[in-house]
Amino acid sequence: MSSLFPALTDDPSGRPALRFGERSLTYAELASAAGDVGARVRGEERVAVWATPSLETAVAVVGVLLAGVAAVPLNPKSGDKELAHILGDSAPGAVLAAPGDELPGALDGLSRIDVGTGAGRGGPGAAAPVAGARPGEEDPALVVYTSGTTGPPKGAVVPRRAIATTLDALADAWQWTADDVLVHGLPLFHVHGLVLGILGPLRRGGAVVHLGRFDTQGVTRELGGGASMLFGVPTMYHRIAEALPGDPALAGALAGARLLVSGSAALPVHDHERIAAATGRRVIERYGMTETLMNTSVRADAEPRPGTVGVPLPGVELRLVDEDGSAVEAYDGESVGEIQVRGPNLFTEYLNRPDATAAAFTPDGWFRTGDVAVRDPDGWVRIVGRKATDLIKSGGYKIGAGEIENALLEHPGVREAAVTGEPDADLGERIVAWIVPVDPASPPAEGELADHVARRLAPHKRPRVVRHLDALPRNDMGKIMKRALPS
Repeated sequence: MSSLFPALTDDPSGRPALRFGERSLTYAELASAAGDVGARVRGEERVAVWATPSLETAVAVVGVLLAGVAAVPLNPKSGDKELAHILGDSAPGAVLAAPGDELPGALDGLSRIDVGTGAGRGGPGAAAPVAGARPGEEDPALVVYTSGTTGPPKGAVVPRRAIATTLDALADAWQWTADDVLVHGLPLFHVHGLVLGILGPLRRGGAVVHLGRFDTQGVTRELGGGASMLFGVPTMYHRIAEALPGDPALAGALAGARLLVSGSAALPVHDHERIAAATGRRVIERYGMTETLMNTSVRADAEPRPGTVGVPLPGVELRLVDEDGSAVEAYDGESVGEIQVRGPNLFTEYLNRPDATAAAFTPDGWFRTGDVAVRDPDGWVRIVGRKATDLIKSGGYKIGAGEIENALLEHPGVREAAVTGEPDADLGERIVAWIVPVDPASPPAEGELADHVARRLAPHKRPRVVRHLDALPRNDMGKIMKRALPS
């Protein structure tokens, strides 16, 4: 298999590769620093990476991959119990960290390797991982632990093949080239921030600027200073939408970007429209997950359509399946089915979990995503939620929570919204709306919200119960954690 990062050897020049704040590396400097890491970990099966949003994390992961070793990114916010599980499960031979990082006690038993970033650090043999290592395409590149909703996190083994094919498919869909400069402020222990946000630009030979911590001032500065692409999650774009009316510089910077991409959760249509109205640019969405990397995307040369995640990427097969396993053939924007995918973008297995791996796939190799969606007449995919928490069966209808949430967010009195189902003796399940009102002292009435949804969607999709909260529970990527809503 060819190198994941041909620019490290094909053009070891002074072109910029990575910048975090005031610290940066050219491709030549990255090749040297990553080569040093690779020389120190070569021969290991897996190594952990203390994945802070830092230059050292990017260098560590690139170096590990150059050596043909698998990286296990660790979330610095994980508690001791979760870290102990991940370390016991993945058995890394060492942990890579920035020299000044203080590591928790759960990592005490691991050999520590401090990651240097200075140019010329390689020393004898440091370039060998870049020039000599040729691992196979099925060899593990990453072991990424998924959040465990019903048990401890599972380690998804992501092969080198999946990273290469996903990034190349995105390059095709987004017209992504070496001329692009990406800016983002995403965590580096997830697929979004690490694979798309760091490895993606490096595979293209382009540059990435990491904000460290997301803020709209940083977005304005970097997009206004020449960056061409912005990656974010809905929480970030919501903050951008809120700031735009009073920030013409931000509007101008976004208007000048080539591509604005949102992922990791659905971007509410209301925020789509506010950003488009203020900037003339539309945010595009894509759909992926840890086990599959990227499955679909709106293409850069297509007209973005709020609320959709586009079409399957090159090489990805996608189908919708009913609960009885039969295919959902309708392209009507209404018929709901579970998304199943098949292709070179898929993970290999859950580490040490053959039972979970077998349960995740159909006998003919389709991965059961657990996400539910509909397809528009032209094949564009609209995700309506998770099968476990967002598919509501009410009055004989199958209803996706996502479209109701979007409708609720169009009401001027609603700041945040989540929709769930709860048992109902008559309907089977009744639709429950969880609302964070714009004005807590004067929230919109239940009947007003029900009528609002019924007018936009259909009467059977209106909420039957409305509950008010001060805030919705969210994880690090901005996804609403519906299982954490009050019972």
